[in-house]
Order: sequence, then structure tokens, then C-alpha cells
Amino acid sequence: MIEYLGNMSQHLGLPINSASHGYMIDNMIGIVHWLMLFLFVGWGIYLIIAVAKFRSSINPKADYNGIQSHYSQYAEYGVIIFEAFLLIGLSIPLYSQLKTTLPNDDDVHQIRVIAQQFAWNIHYPGADGQFGKTNIDLVDEETNPIGLDRSSPNGADDFYSINQMHLPVNKQVMIHLSSKDVIHSFGIPEMRIKQDAIPGMTIPFYFTPNMTTADFLDKIKGTKREGQGYEIACAQLCGNSHYRMKGYVTIDTEEQYAAWLSEQAEEIQEEEDDDW
Repeated sequence: MIEYLGNMSQHLGLPINSASHGYMIDNMIGIVHWLMLFLFVGWGIYLIIAVAKFRSSINPKADYNGIQSHYSQYAEYGVIIFEAFLLIGLSIPLYSQLKTTLPNDDDVHQIRVIAQQFAWNIHYPGADGQFGKTNIDLVDEETNPIGLDRSSPNGADDFYSINQMHLPVNKQVMIHLSSKDVIHSFGIPEMRIKQDAIPGMTIPFYFTPNMTTADFLDKIKGTKREGQGYEIACAQLCGNSHYRMKGYVTIDTEEQYAAWLSEQAEEIQEEEDDDW
């Protein structure tokens, strides 16, 4: 029954769902819309009845006793019970599953995202899977925007990109989100994720993409979004160039992702050879 009600979300013009948890979010949106539709129709009918029944031509004198029935009170109780069900039965368990029950570090792909006006800096741990240290004194907006210390343990093979994120399909991804300056908000609509980036805090959140970029582009052919892949949007007004704080996500197959990692490792090696 709940899934049937939740299927209403398929007719609301939502972005294509490309994450494993997305159907739960969509079901919640669908159920809430049913509640809003019920309230809109119910209270609309009540308003029409009240206006017709108590118009001055029928009631020339004021009735100071008012309505004696308790139908509206019962209706309010019903709405409260349904809203409590949405909150306690669906919303809180969903929030707990996605925000507080973090996966095991061994079973997840780790990435750091450092937001700044007006770009997304994306830090990958390299082949060893361990992040190297970062140091604010090493930050250089042109050559090292995240302040990566390559001399630190595990830092030699780390690399970063700006506004370009690559992820493997069907693999849990843990993003550690922070900000260098003001509050930003990291959002990928198709992945049904949005998280504020707060200065001074590192906030983890995770999701599992289940549709490659190639499949997504194929699915949106013939629509207004044809040719446009996954985008990272800043959902928090963060300054006068907020409108251009946009990134792009490429969801690869395991083979494509492994090849991309190899390319990044080769570029790091070439940089080291050039420095020598």
C-alpha cells in the first residue's frame, strides 16, 4: 500500500533516480503529496460548505453557539496521526539509515570534497586508499588548492580535481564534505543527495550510484536535458558568483574507473619526474 501511494512521485517530474536509496526518497515525496492533496480537497470542500451554509441570507442573526458537531476535530486528529506516521514511521528511520548509520570503512569508496567560492575541490586517496595530510600553509589556488602535503604518509599517491568527480557504479561512496570559506551545499539531484558544507566541520555522507553516465545519457535522449550528464549544484547562496559554482560527475564502470585511476597515477609520476 505504501509503495503504491509512493508511486505518485513518478508523475511529479522528479529527476531520474540514479542511486540505490533514491526510491525511498521518492516514495516519501509521493506519500507527502497524497497527504497535501487530501488536505487541499478536504479543506476546500469544508470551506465551500461553510460559506454556503452560514451565508447571511440564511442566517440573518449571528449564532453565538456555533457548530456543535466534532467532525472537524476528528479530521484534525486524523491528520495529526498521519503526520506522526510519516515522521516516526518513515522519515526518522530513513534519516537514521542515510545519516547516522555509516558503513564500514572497508566497504566504501572514500572521497573528500572541499568547497570554496566558487568551486568544488575533490580529493582522492590514491592507490593505497589512505588520505595524505593537508596543510593550510601549503594552499595555492593555482597549484595546490587543497593544501596537499605529498611528503606526509600516504600523501604521495593522492590527487585532486576541480569540479570533476569520477565514481564507480554500484559501489558505496563516502564523501567527507568541508568548506574553505562560507556555507555551501553539495547536491546531486539524480542521486537524491544534498548536504550543507559548514566551515570548520567535516561532514560525512554516503550513497551508491547505480546508473553509469553512459546509461543516464541514453535514458534522457529526446528530453530537454539531452546531452547533459550528472551535475553537482551548490544549493546554498554563497556569494556573487554562486550561479557558476557547478561541478560534473562521471559514473564509470569498474573497468573505466580503474583505467581513469591509472591515468591519474601516471600524471602524478610525470609531475614528479618534471620536478626532478
